[in-house]
Amino acid sequence: MGRNGSGKSSLLWALHGSGPRRAGTVKPADGPDPRDVPTARARRLVGLVPQTSSDLLYLESVKQELDQADAESGSTTKARTVLDRLAPGIDDTTHPRDLSEGQELALVLAIQLSAAPEVVLLDEPTRGLDYRAKTALIGVVNTLAAEGRTVVISTHDVDFAARAADRVVVMAEGDVVDDGPTPDVIVSSPVFAPRTAKILAPLPYLTVDQVKAARP
Repeated sequence: MGRNGSGKSSLLWALHGSGPRRAGTVKPADGPDPRDVPTARARRLVGLVPQTSSDLLYLESVKQELDQADAESGSTTKARTVLDRLAPGIDDTTHPRDLSEGQELALVLAIQLSAAPEVVLLDEPTRGLDYRAKTALIGVVNTLAAEGRTVVISTHDVDFAARAADRVVVMAEGDVVDDGPTPDVIVSSPVFAPRTAKILAPLPYLTVDQVKAARP
């Protein structure tokens, strides 16, 4: 998390291996740095969904995008299977540009997840999503984490972060200025505190679900 220009997206691209780094290496699960291996191998290490997810869509139908993903990933995981789990009911013949923002994000996620990467990077994934779609995305993130994957999300959406994140890193001008468990970090500044926390302070609740669970 952090203001515009704080370095969030640059950090994700550096972790992905396609962005510049001034120093350091990336070793997902003690594997090779994704910058130093062929593209097919890198996709199985780290997958990135950029802010404008449509940048990764360039074919004429959903089916073509899914088939291309399968051909490139070399994985036994089928992109169609992943897409049906994220957003069931999308027709194969639909042009990617005719999808809603939520469906488009699901398609790009399916393409990236078909390679079964150990690390998944999501850059502002909630833009254009309503509450229901955000809840579905949280379910996807939780599933990925339960499978043993690392999920790193860049976001301005404090309520989403409160519901989805175990740990929050706050950046400013390319530097880390705070880092710790979500409840400790996002209530330390009014800028990053979710609405529930602001309303109920000093009670230790970040989300509506936490309040419901605490009711006698």
